[in-house]
Amino acid sequence: MVGLVAIENQSQVARAVVAEAVLAAGPRIPKEARLLLHELAAAWADVADCRALQVVPLKGAMTNEVYQVRWLTGVPSAGGEAEEPRGEREVRKVLVRIYGDGVDLFFDREDEVRTFECMSRHGQGPRLLGRFPNGRVEEFIHARTLSATDLRDPDISALVASKLREFHNLDMPGPKSVLIWDRLRNWLKTAMNLCSSDEAKEFGLDSLENEITALQNDVSGDYHWIGFCHNDLQYGNIMIDEETNMLTIIDYEYASFNPVAYDIANHFCEMAADYHSANPHILDYSKYPGIASLGELLMHGLLFFKSVWSILVQFQSSSCAILFYITDIDEQKRFLKTYLSISAGEEPDAEEVENLLQSIEKYTLASHLVWGLWGIISDHVNDIDFDYKEYARQRFEQYWQKKSANLQS
Repeated sequence: MVGLVAIENQSQVARAVVAEAVLAAGPRIPKEARLLLHELAAAWADVADCRALQVVPLKGAMTNEVYQVRWLTGVPSAGGEAEEPRGEREVRKVLVRIYGDGVDLFFDREDEVRTFECMSRHGQGPRLLGRFPNGRVEEFIHARTLSATDLRDPDISALVASKLREFHNLDMPGPKSVLIWDRLRNWLKTAMNLCSSDEAKEFGLDSLENEITALQNDVSGDYHWIGFCHNDLQYGNIMIDEETNMLTIIDYEYASFNPVAYDIANHFCEMAADYHSANPHILDYSKYPGIASLGELLMHGLLFFKSVWSILVQFQSSSCAILFYITDIDEQKRFLKTYLSISAGEEPDAEEVENLLQSIEKYTLASHLVWGLWGIISDHVNDIDFDYKEYARQRFEQYWQKKSANLQS
């Protein structure tokens, strides 16, 4: 983290020189980005010194480098110092996104920027403040990013379900054709070109073309609502304003039209991840949202041992109230009922819920293939500190482990 640059009893020029020196020694902010940041800050009347900025690296990004940049506000006095005490002054913030190496192998950056700008016009995300050759500056959203545990919170999960339905219904420009299958085949070709023969054999890449075709054929008759999909709805791409409980979905690099079942399946798969842990590449699929019935749990003797039932006894002065709390064991259906509800309190059609659920289970296989290939490619082109290869191995392992059961659902 780079400290705030504000040195008393020095001239404006001297402070600017120190600010530049600290910035250069800190996180990797390109010269073109620094110039853009200075231009933006100089245009804001409340920024005390456009060159006296703080740069804070943000963790969790696996494709780009992301930084929060901020300036102290307050109008300087005639002597060059801000009149308000430093500790009492506000800050103005922006987000700087530096594109990762090799991202052009995954998506077209110009298409992604157009999506970003269109989302902003829809009121769905931050504003684009400026671009430089290998990145951009965005409006900083005053909300917190969700955590891995937030996705399991029933209230937050319901907010995500409703927001995702809204996202899928966006009227976005361009063809409404499904991208997932072309993306899989293109990424497979890229991975094959980058891998050695031993690595290709290790991951079974030679067989994946047939796997992709078979999976595409298998889901062709399933629940097939096509919507504008995020395609990377992990917890780090969802922000919440805790005062209003409003969600914002961010980062549209992989967004495209696809079956909504795929987007939901991918979101469920992301519940196995914690990208802010000591080992961010490790996935825990015991956290994948379960769909076991209460009867199944009873039959296996897990009712009490896994705390499916909790009995809360509340004693009051004149009476004893016994409240039975049943732990939710059906996260997927709860999510889908919220997602499919047209209005508050209206139950969706049970058959539609079941059909969508079955389709989602099949599309989890597509998610594993997509991010398995992404991991292999990233391992060859990206130098971010993340074990892409081990991540890919886990995704492919899940594909092969779940294939038979999921295709029979």
